[in-house]
Amino acid sequence: MQTTRIIALRHGETAWNVDARIQGQADIPLNEKGRWQAQRLARALAARDPMAALYSSDLLRALDTSRSIADATGLAVVAEPGLRERGFGSFEGKTFSELEARWPEQTARWRQRDPDWTPPGGESLTSVRNRVVQVTHALAQRHMGEQIVLVCHGGVLDALYRAATGLDMQAPRTWALVNASINRLLWTPQGLTIVGWSDTAHLEDAWLDETAA
Repeated sequence: MQTTRIIALRHGETAWNVDARIQGQADIPLNEKGRWQAQRLARALAARDPMAALYSSDLLRALDTSRSIADATGLAVVAEPGLRERGFGSFEGKTFSELEARWPEQTARWRQRDPDWTPPGGESLTSVRNRVVQVTHALAQRHMGEQIVLVCHGGVLDALYRAATGLDMQAPRTWALVNASINRLLWTPQGLTIVGWSDTAHLEDAWLDETAA
């Protein structure tokens, strides 16, 4: 049967996640908690079914997460620019309140999930979805009958979830996009389906921030 199992992962936490800053394609590294999450994620994956390949967004926070997985599983990290987060152009580095104060009309269109609206210098939801679906199809087709890992971003996972469920891009989000979560999909030439979503059991042990202890 022409199927590929996909484990889609969001990168670990960054300082900009904590500050609620728009990261987009800005190259932000993991923070200390994010590195801990990546190690826990890697340990959980290494204990599960064999994986044929490890693909990662080429942004640093995803690559940092992927390297922990590579160390635990022996897989080589293959950088894939098509798995990058949505480009937010001049919105990147700003908080929600800063955006609303500076570009209220543009921010309103973003919050309404206008599929054709583009942040200044960025990408529309339509273009992101097309990019994500295209690269996922290509990678899955390369590994039919196998299981692959995709390390990516919240916006990429959102596009995959909507593609797998048939939800419109403007539909309100009711599903989680958690840092270092495990999300499982099944690919066939007909499309994607959800197998499991937002598994965070590997993160249930408390994280101790030694700098605050």
